[in-house]
Amino acid sequence: RASGLPYILALPIVYLIRSFFAKKKYQEVGKKIKTVALEQQTVVLLPRSQSSSKTYAPIPVEQLEEEYRLRSADDGKLFREEYISLPAGSAQGTYEEANKNENKEKNRYPNILPCEFTFVFAQLWSRVKPSTQFPVQAKWFLHLPQVTVHMPFGPKEDTVADFWRMVWEQKVATVVMLTNLKERKEDKCYQYWPDQGCWTYGNVRVAVEDFTVLVDYTIRKFCVQYVCSTSEAAKTPRLVTQLHFTSWPDFGVPFSPIGMLKFLKKVKAVNPLFSGPIVVHCSAGVGRTGTFIVIDAMIDMMHAEQKVDVFGFVSRIREQRSQLIQTDMQYSFVYQALLEYYLYGDTELDVSTLEGHLHKLHNTFADGDRVGLEEEFKKLTNMRIMKENMRTGNLPANMKKNRVLQIIPYDFNRVILSMRRGQEFTDYINASFIDGYRQKDYFIATQGPLSHTVEDFWRMVWEWKCHSIVMLTELQEREQDKCFQYWPTDDSVTYGNYIVELKGDTLCETFSLRDLVLTFVPEKQTRTIRHFHFHGWPEVGIPAEGKGMIDIIASVQKQQQQSGNHPIVVHCSAGAGRTGTFIALSNILERVKAEGLMDVFQTVKSLRMQRPHMVQTVEQYDFCYRVVQDFIDIFSDYANFK
Repeated sequence: RASGLPYILALPIVYLIRSFFAKKKYQEVGKKIKTVALEQQTVVLLPRSQSSSKTYAPIPVEQLEEEYRLRSADDGKLFREEYISLPAGSAQGTYEEANKNENKEKNRYPNILPCEFTFVFAQLWSRVKPSTQFPVQAKWFLHLPQVTVHMPFGPKEDTVADFWRMVWEQKVATVVMLTNLKERKEDKCYQYWPDQGCWTYGNVRVAVEDFTVLVDYTIRKFCVQYVCSTSEAAKTPRLVTQLHFTSWPDFGVPFSPIGMLKFLKKVKAVNPLFSGPIVVHCSAGVGRTGTFIVIDAMIDMMHAEQKVDVFGFVSRIREQRSQLIQTDMQYSFVYQALLEYYLYGDTELDVSTLEGHLHKLHNTFADGDRVGLEEEFKKLTNMRIMKENMRTGNLPANMKKNRVLQIIPYDFNRVILSMRRGQEFTDYINASFIDGYRQKDYFIATQGPLSHTVEDFWRMVWEWKCHSIVMLTELQEREQDKCFQYWPTDDSVTYGNYIVELKGDTLCETFSLRDLVLTFVPEKQTRTIRHFHFHGWPEVGIPAEGKGMIDIIASVQKQQQQSGNHPIVVHCSAGAGRTGTFIALSNILERVKAEGLMDVFQTVKSLRMQRPHMVQTVEQYDFCYRVVQDFIDIFSDYANFK
């Protein structure tokens, strides 16, 4: 295994950092790694104890869970103490070049500067042995025979040409972007690529080849070519891939490390083996940039040495780039990501290996009666339900709106309705936004309406511009009411300010397809809604075969493409078991078709972090695997995706 990824941190001025970890001891550098960092307005930094000499020992991986628990106690008190004990930055080197008048405007943030011995120069490059006054593993020391030109980054509008010149001269094949262009109405990064076609930045022509938008990140591929003068031979164009992580809030951290770990794996897979360093940038080039690099390095260390040394590694890389990792939240997020990786590992599968993996999951372990599938699902059921984040649904005024008291939406992603004038608590409905494969909040997971919540149901459909409703329960099952009939059997029905008309009812092989017209009476506006009612999914158990589920998912996706990809309302009775399974399968099959990859475990784990009890039983979990196998068997063209 390679000891980390080579990075360029594209900063206000660009740097090279080396990964410290070889396969045995990170003090002994084997295969060195270059790193260039990018992130300006000043950056607010937490105060640090400059006199603290406290250090923290490396943590064996088997102790990582307990150490994380101890540091997280008392609202992360020990994480803050450890973070504040970090050295602020390099005492070696100076910032004279970065502070020169001709270079000041090139720095996005005047209090985030590179020290002399690590910044990247733009010109002809030649590597020389590192100076003995610096640790051998700390950098690539660069010598320029001619005038040095500091690389100006952010990138800002007036430094984009320099950015692409660095990419070309350093033979960069991969750019990692960890900021959005604007955040909280502030410019964080200038758009340094064309949306379509091609554009020339200085002497470098950049043409868009392809782009893919996913829920947590976007992949853009560019054909990059140095534009020669008429007297020079044409330079061979190169492919540069930008991976843009879009789910990382400025100064904060992602809600879960799952998306970041998936993103990191993609970066490793995309970057060619013998390419130049990877460019990494956020806005200031210290917070998110540092966090990303530390996670990558510590996963490598975890594999090589069965331990992690977050404190030691951050201390050392700050000698090259001061203030890397900007907040205690980012620092604790590193540990959270490492713990996630240690506990659950890499559960991603190539679909070509699915049959063998299913055989393994269904075999009994030698030391017990539980099969692998049950053990895998048990890890999901051990996830803590965040009851402290269900305050709105548990308010006395809202309790009667919940069908099942254990299945209540989390406050951070609940669907919010407009508050009725003079009526408190009218913004609540038992419904949660759920991420899709390509789009955030692509699904609304909700319960089957109760007789007194039907108007709220249609108000949600109207206010969130939904065009598709998926129903996975019958109105009654085993002589128990499971869902109030919220559509007319014929003609129309009125619920408060909403009129629902039935325009068509077609019975397909495994589901009914109803065309409904929803009218908002006060404004006399209408909208067509397609209602997909799946039959054959018993309250206990799973459908007899997977083809019906494949068919209804395909029909819903077709409807979405025609109606504008607004949120899909999905419900069963309580809005968790069958609802979660449908959403999980929609996301899994979408990824199978796009990438030939699947990850049932992490897909379901992510859903359970967004709504409790999603995919409720081991049978439903197993069904997710089996439907994918059915999909591959039915559509043999997809059997070899690569």
